[in-house]
Amino acid sequence: MKKLVIAAGTGFLGTVLLKHFRENTDTIVILSRRQNSSVGNIKYVHWDAETLGDWKNDIDGADVLINMTGKSVDCRYHKKNKDLILSSRIRSTEILGEAIMQSKNPPKVWLNSSTATIYRHSLDKEMNEISGEIGTGFSVNVATNWEKAFFSLQTPKTRKVALRTAIVLGKNGGALPPILNLVKIGLGGKQGKGNQKFSWIHETDFARSLEFIIHTPTIQGAINIVAPKPTTNYILMKTLRNVLQIPFGIPLPKPLLEIGAFFIKTETELILKSRNVIPQKLMENGFRHTYSDIENAIKNIIKQ
Repeated sequence: MKKLVIAAGTGFLGTVLLKHFRENTDTIVILSRRQNSSVGNIKYVHWDAETLGDWKNDIDGADVLINMTGKSVDCRYHKKNKDLILSSRIRSTEILGEAIMQSKNPPKVWLNSSTATIYRHSLDKEMNEISGEIGTGFSVNVATNWEKAFFSLQTPKTRKVALRTAIVLGKNGGALPPILNLVKIGLGGKQGKGNQKFSWIHETDFARSLEFIIHTPTIQGAINIVAPKPTTNYILMKTLRNVLQIPFGIPLPKPLLEIGAFFIKTETELILKSRNVIPQKLMENGFRHTYSDIENAIKNIIKQ
């Protein structure tokens, strides 16, 4: 690519993408709240994710736009946070759409974040993009409205893909480091019943899957960004204990999780919802994951 734009590219996933794409891209533009600066072929451009500004000039002529913007869901779901979670996703998507519509040479591809939690809690049925069943509740409402805003924007010269991403496992951010800390202090038993499905993807495959989508013109619409086979919370925690060589792990039943979530200002949904999601469209188009096995993925990450 000649030019890649990543909106909100300074967080965990943005850093993963930057590392993956920087060697084979002439210029990477990171839209962030920091002041304008440049480091090598990386250009940081200030934006507020709410209003049009000079940053829109960097959208013009870009090959690809990837939008990772949105307030973290790792918080308590009171009204203020709920409003920010939804509005930060909708408004940033809308304003990027406006910038594209004003571009003389709009991006060929626009990848917009979504979430695999859009599907219902499922212990039995695997959710693909065709027959997957949309769930209910706050998180699902955020995801459906986010995708609706994205696909309603009229960008006829730009192919659009909504990334229904599962939990990305990586060393320097995301969900894995806090879980590892629990295991290390002996709290690495199953969480809740332990039978809830855990859909995940290694950070390397996350970046590889986005690159694959960019170079596969037939892929559009909503795409599940997940490893081929979900595991369970019980197997995840057991695998972490084995890899770390921790001989025991105290299980955490739901009431204890509720208390803990209150004190660390998060929600138990992040742990207890059964995400049973598979990447049907990716695999049908020929994508092959480097890390399909949860144990191999965790060993790779821990040994980095």
